[in-house]
Amino acid sequence: MKKIILSLIICTITMGSFAQKKPNIIFLLSDDQTSIATGCYGNDQVVTPNMDMLAEEGVLFENHYNTTAICMASRAVILTGMYEYKAGCNFEHGPLRKAKFAKSYPVILREHGYYTGFAGKFGMAVSDADNSTRHNSWDLLPIDAFDNWAGGLGQTSYQTAKNKYISKYAEKYPHSTRAYAAWAEDFIKEAKETGKPFSMSISFKAPHMPFTPDQYFDYVYKGKKYKKPENYGAENATHLAPQAKTGRQYKEYNFWRNSEESYQETIKNYNQLIHGVDYALGMIRKTLEEQGVADNTIIIFTSDNGYSCGAHNFGGKVLPYEEASKSPLIIYDPRTPFKERGVRREEVTANIDMAPTILNYAGIEAPAHMDGEDLRVLIEKPKKFKRKTVALTNFWGNDEIQAMGVVSKDWKYILWNYEDDKMNTTEELFHIGKDRLEMTNKATDPSEEKQLKIMRSLYDAQVDKLKKEATKDNLYQKYAVLFDRKATAEDKKPYLIGTYEASQNKAKANEKSTKKNKKSKKNKKNN
Repeated sequence: MKKIILSLIICTITMGSFAQKKPNIIFLLSDDQTSIATGCYGNDQVVTPNMDMLAEEGVLFENHYNTTAICMASRAVILTGMYEYKAGCNFEHGPLRKAKFAKSYPVILREHGYYTGFAGKFGMAVSDADNSTRHNSWDLLPIDAFDNWAGGLGQTSYQTAKNKYISKYAEKYPHSTRAYAAWAEDFIKEAKETGKPFSMSISFKAPHMPFTPDQYFDYVYKGKKYKKPENYGAENATHLAPQAKTGRQYKEYNFWRNSEESYQETIKNYNQLIHGVDYALGMIRKTLEEQGVADNTIIIFTSDNGYSCGAHNFGGKVLPYEEASKSPLIIYDPRTPFKERGVRREEVTANIDMAPTILNYAGIEAPAHMDGEDLRVLIEKPKKFKRKTVALTNFWGNDEIQAMGVVSKDWKYILWNYEDDKMNTTEELFHIGKDRLEMTNKATDPSEEKQLKIMRSLYDAQVDKLKKEATKDNLYQKYAVLFDRKATAEDKKPYLIGTYEASQNKAKANEKSTKKNKKSKKNKKNN
């Protein structure tokens, strides 16, 4: 009997020791940060020392794509590890359904004993009620799904005092970016006391519009003048598909191109916001050291999508071009041998990989429905990492810019499916291994006919996957037709929602009608 009791005690101690060895996992997400806005990605015009150090001590992924480059959809993809057409969440489509959120990485981690926390912009509703994507109501956010919640409504605010769950930090940190790092300090202390491994996810608002940087960092870029990218401006977009040059990404965001002064002010504010995130990363790492948990805490840093910053005359994100769809991705695991740190991986990675990678770091097998890969394989045994391509999709906005593509380390193929009396279905093929600025479309180059066929085949395979797996709700089934290379204009017609030109005309008509009604009411009042 004594031997049995002794065995049980030893077993309990061993299990407790094993539980403590589970790593803590921190997932940090900036908002609208293109990879080239980060020093360790080769930009000597920005100041990101903490991101650069994280890359020196961890692994930097040179070709990290957001499979849908828009915040709501990308966040749902990150949480669930599924392509958007399976996650089923985006503006104009619908919220993230509760059953899908129940299989997201934070929920699974909590079920496996992790102490979980979330702060910042959650960015979507979790609801079965209807197809509304509104997330400005607390009852549509999964507050109770986390042990510690500090998320905000809608787009949140740069003013700390306007964010309910972090307002207590407003006096010392009036700008939300540093306030989230202050919340992280308290969370790490709190999590340590529980004795559980912790998972902390922070979604910064920065550097999303409006570009309102923390004045604390005004000194960083004072007096600095920035060089424009080589593919900046409309003169560098003449070769691009006409569909891409129809939406607000091309027609609006004039602050990037109104004047030299406007560009310089905008890019300074954008970079200063990113510097704030970098500083917050430094604050968090300092807290980990002070609390004695740094040696067992994995840090993953990325962004929900890129940003065009005037490249090819584009502002915003959404489009599958490099600046808009690529973000930094750095993974730091302090348990990694020093000789394996500071490495770079060129293979294509994507936001679908975040959930399965996080779960696998926690010793939890990723569910089969997840589309992403475990990036530990790419980190530790790159030759065994088999995936070569990912799909790039846009299911949002005017008809012309809704499109799908496929990207590998060296090549990118995009099919712009919309056609009418002004434009035809257009293929783009870029040799991004040599032409990262996407200045030459090789789709009509006879010497690349073989490569075009290869990329078409890879694209078709992705469309077949979409046809089989797209969710039945939230208007995703139509893309089985819209993105099919063999579909005709007549096939697509029932699924179209409206062109950019039509939306602009409607907006002008509404504005005119509103002015007319106001004038009529004013005349009646005067009479």
